[in-house]
Amino acid sequence: MRKRVVVALGHKALGTTFPEQRNAVLHTASILADLVEEGAQLIITHSNAPQLGMIHTAINEYAKTHETYSAPVALCSAMSQGYIGYDIQNTLRSELLSRGIYRTVATVLTQVTVDPYDEAFYHPIKQIGRYMSAEEAAEEEKKGNYVIEEPGKGFRRIVAAPKPLDIVEIDAINTLVNAGNIVIAGGGGGIPVLKQRNHLKGASAVIEKDAVSGRLADLVDADLLLILTNEEFVYLGYETENPQPLHEMNVQEALRHIQNEEFGRDKMLPKVEASVHFVSQKEGRSAIITSLDKARDAYLGKTGTVIS
Repeated sequence: MRKRVVVALGHKALGTTFPEQRNAVLHTASILADLVEEGAQLIITHSNAPQLGMIHTAINEYAKTHETYSAPVALCSAMSQGYIGYDIQNTLRSELLSRGIYRTVATVLTQVTVDPYDEAFYHPIKQIGRYMSAEEAAEEEKKGNYVIEEPGKGFRRIVAAPKPLDIVEIDAINTLVNAGNIVIAGGGGGIPVLKQRNHLKGASAVIEKDAVSGRLADLVDADLLLILTNEEFVYLGYETENPQPLHEMNVQEALRHIQNEEFGRDKMLPKVEASVHFVSQKEGRSAIITSLDKARDAYLGKTGTVIS
């Protein structure tokens, strides 16, 4: 029996531009192939913030000089899932074949339902796109969008970050996984959608990718959630003179640290919260948070912060 593992890739695994992504994915594919060789059945999810911003900016700039509409955030999210998945699946397939391993790798364009009454829609926090002038920001506000000013830099659009409710394509994902395929899904937190009877409408939002990673891991009944970031461990007092690495935590300890606000809100907190959600749903599960280059060692129990 292979261990079913959801691997969540961060920005380092993908880079930020087309050339950076291509080079980064070559390295990442080698790390993922190592996990396959160790017996992991992979479901892969990934970040998309730089890519989403690049697509959003490019299409909106195009719309300025052509008679067309600017790009909804949901469509930009879909585009980013497609081209990131394309790079990962082709590069990983090639890496596996070079090692004598044949395994189909497939990307599933993933939609995630959100609550239209989620409080997050009234308090947008996620910045997307390029910096704008005051005049451009005023035009955005006329459209009903939110903007925020960064002194000395300009204005940027901000969107909501609602909680994920369900993954629309989960049956298709499970069918592929159960058939032995490596699946890439939920990229960038998925495409946020609102249910309207039999229809799904894209929401002007960005879902926290770590929250969707934990939800995806639960719905595919994974044994392990492996979150790969920039640090080998989760630290207490990360930005102090004496940071303390955490080698393991149980759910109660993690919740206590969360309550005491000991994790950075935009750094480790979402990763720890996703891990806690996942391991709390069923006995025998565990989550590991570590760096990209330590993925294999973490899978083998040699490093990383283990939450169980």
